[in-house]
Amino acid sequence: MQTWIPGETATPDEPAASVAFAHDLAEFIRDVRAIDTRGRTFRGHGRGGDLQSHTAWMEACFEKSTGFLDVARLRRIWARLRRLPRGSSGDTMTHGDLIPGNLLIARGRLAGVLDVGGLGPADPALDLVSAWHLLDDPPRRQLRQGLGCDDLEWQRGKAWAFVQAMGAAWYYRETNQAMSHMGQVTLQRLIADEQPREA
Repeated sequence: MQTWIPGETATPDEPAASVAFAHDLAEFIRDVRAIDTRGRTFRGHGRGGDLQSHTAWMEACFEKSTGFLDVARLRRIWARLRRLPRGSSGDTMTHGDLIPGNLLIARGRLAGVLDVGGLGPADPALDLVSAWHLLDDPPRRQLRQGLGCDDLEWQRGKAWAFVQAMGAAWYYRETNQAMSHMGQVTLQRLIADEQPREA
């Protein structure tokens, strides 16, 4: 028997103005974080561990994006983000891939979450990528408030979104326009958020 979940796949653009969607997303992230890790920790590869371990991959992304993105500016942003410390927060359960294609929206609200097979322990900031893939202000501020993120966790969430967006923007440029577009929109949001620091 098949069960159909009402809703349409999210895009990087459409839910950007929805505060209600941001509240729903915060509730989902809180619920996932509340799942017992049973003592497990990050498995040691991919996003969700040490930001510095992505240095080689990011260098490849910058090289592939030359002439396509503002690489000089993006390098400056990454130079700051990659130095962010983990702080004292331990691993929590995370979805690990809260991108638009894994979220369903109905009437402006979160209706479902796909690709939950990858749930696992990681940096709790990892699921904050959704703030940058999906939300503009003020919904992004509402998400942060709903999760009670301190400055360090919020900035690490930016860093994980940056890593994912840089890869998606160029890697999928010819093969998956939706993913490439997501990466580009996310990078635009990150650049806009960094502008006060650059002034």
